[in-house]
Amino acid sequence: MELKGSHRLEAPRALVWKYLNTPEVLQACVPGCESFSETGADEYAAVVVAAIGPVKARFKGTLVIGEKQAPARYRIVGQGDGGMAGFGKMVADVELAEEGEGTLLSYTAQAQVGGKLAQIGSRVVGSVAGKLAEEFFRRFSATVGEKAQT
Repeated sequence: MELKGSHRLEAPRALVWKYLNTPEVLQACVPGCESFSETGADEYAAVVVAAIGPVKARFKGTLVIGEKQAPARYRIVGQGDGGMAGFGKMVADVELAEEGEGTLLSYTAQAQVGGKLAQIGSRVVGSVAGKLAEEFFRRFSATVGEKAQT
């Protein structure tokens, strides 16, 4: 399943880059995120509670950030295990482009699910994933916008 989108953020690219690499900001912006901690250089562990269709689960996962070209782009490789609910894997490319006084953040992600999640169907899973991404960007945009004003 492919997910992609772009969002204009009212903050300079360097500030957006900084907060995309700040675990506390990411934890606050990811819907349902209970914990987000650094386990190594550009490696993180996270616990996220999500409801996808009739399935609600606590996913324990890892994220590795690579192919960094600060402050322009990076790749995120992640996986999560939701026990009986199933699992998810994803690879996302994130790019930041200066756009006037702000920043255009664009992403493309390839995601794969298994277990009960796969039985729900890609349309439902894709719809929920899109809504979660929109909520993340709403929160992230508000946080970065506040930081840009100070």
